[in-house]
Amino acid sequence: MKIVIDMMGGDNGLRATIPSTKTFIEKHNDLELFLIGDINKLTEFKKYKNVTLVQSETVVKMDADPLSALRETNSSLMVGIKTFLDNKCDAFISAGSTGALLSAATFKIKRIEGVIRPGLITPFPTLIKNKKFVVCDLGANTTCTKEELNQFATMGSIYYKTLFHDVNEPRVYQLNIGTESEKGTTVNKEAYILLKENKNINFKGNIEARDPLYGNVDVLITDGYSGNIFLKTMEGTAKAMSKMIKDAFKKNIFTKLGYLLVRKGIVEMKEKMDYKNVGGAMLMGVNGVVIKAHGSSDPKGFLSALESGYKLTSVHIIDKFKENLNR
Repeated sequence: MKIVIDMMGGDNGLRATIPSTKTFIEKHNDLELFLIGDINKLTEFKKYKNVTLVQSETVVKMDADPLSALRETNSSLMVGIKTFLDNKCDAFISAGSTGALLSAATFKIKRIEGVIRPGLITPFPTLIKNKKFVVCDLGANTTCTKEELNQFATMGSIYYKTLFHDVNEPRVYQLNIGTESEKGTTVNKEAYILLKENKNINFKGNIEARDPLYGNVDVLITDGYSGNIFLKTMEGTAKAMSKMIKDAFKKNIFTKLGYLLVRKGIVEMKEKMDYKNVGGAMLMGVNGVVIKAHGSSDPKGFLSALESGYKLTSVHIIDKFKENLNR
């Protein structure tokens, strides 16, 4: 399995990528890794026989204009994309600029035949133990057409069935401001009709943002603007709830003693809702496993992104897209 890692991207750069990559190497013995960055800062990886260090000169800024980033050919992102293509690699992982990564992957790695536009997809936890649902698009496209939303539903169902083998017909919902078919924007209403007619999916209708965490959804379809707000709202709510619970138990000696009695449950809840356990979103629709790690990834979050790339490659997700879309 050949994987390319942008070691320089993201807010934390090498502070996140070096320790997580070491753990990743030690956990898997079936890897050939290409680490992109300043090789003078990556010398500790020279001891690994399955690691190739590739020099890059610059780092694309997190707020970089996508087209400008494409012209920055010596950046860790663009050198990583070239390395991916030259060595026919399986996966590329970066915590760098979302816009730059999306543009580079779409223009250089290119789309799977038949895909209109790629979209970002990732699993979310639910209140049901070990039950997840997936959301697409999470920010690749701020606006979408009805046809793109319909295709996200098809690809999202393929993704879900491939990743979670316990469901043959994933339940697909469209994120909306109400459950009625006539609710939402013009695109929502028109997409509803296409989704209902799509014989390749198990479409169940519209759903409001407050309901997916209860576990009745498998695939949630939305445009990238709404999807990114949904993602950030979930992350913010989880952090705020964690802080409020922590503050509540700190009030006095009795609440601190009470915490000891429920500590296990609190830890389990925090772990379940921690977005760092997912770490990254797949750019679904391009001809390779491309993972966008969270821009603020710490070692735990970036390791999760690496594991996502490993797992999606292991289940041959790209082949599954090609087979089913052609069919």
